[in-house]
Amino acid sequence: MEPAPQAEHVCTEPTDPRIRRTRQMLQGALVNLLNRKHFSDISISDIAAQAGVNRATFYLHYPDKNALLQAMTEARFRELLGRREVDFSCDGILRSLALGVCDFLSQNSGCPEQLASMPLETSIIPVVENMILDGFREHQVPIDTSTTLVATTISWAIFGAARKWMQTPNRVSAEEIATMIEILVKPIFSTLSAIQ
Repeated sequence: MEPAPQAEHVCTEPTDPRIRRTRQMLQGALVNLLNRKHFSDISISDIAAQAGVNRATFYLHYPDKNALLQAMTEARFRELLGRREVDFSCDGILRSLALGVCDFLSQNSGCPEQLASMPLETSIIPVVENMILDGFREHQVPIDTSTTLVATTISWAIFGAARKWMQTPNRVSAEEIATMIEILVKPIFSTLSAIQ
């Protein structure tokens, strides 16, 4: 069994159209393979062959298939955020991230069984965590163990609440649950100054 993806930022959007095209082909290949095989049964060779590239090309873009999965998740998550009027200000980021996770989970519920049964937390939580850490960097908050712990806690809290929302019959709208998640998670930010 391969290890879970690391919480490092692996999906930096390249400017070279050839690099973007190759990454899209690799991500598309993984999606196609997930329609037929379980993630653990998919090899790098399978992905490369499906994309029409060689293994060396795969490794030029991703260190392993977990990094490809995380990059694919991040691209999809950012696309979902782009469909809404996302508020990336300090006051609106938690609600926006919660809406994005709700949309992501809603979209995955209609996916083929193999894709829907994947452990989503290993792909979406690092993406949310990296977005929070990027926000900390933008606001010149030093990144250390405590800030990473806060980002991890917020990411898991958002994911857990959104997942529970998805499993609830007759659930409220995504907008309503996102507001509730924001209210619940916002106090975690205040702990940052207390633990630094």
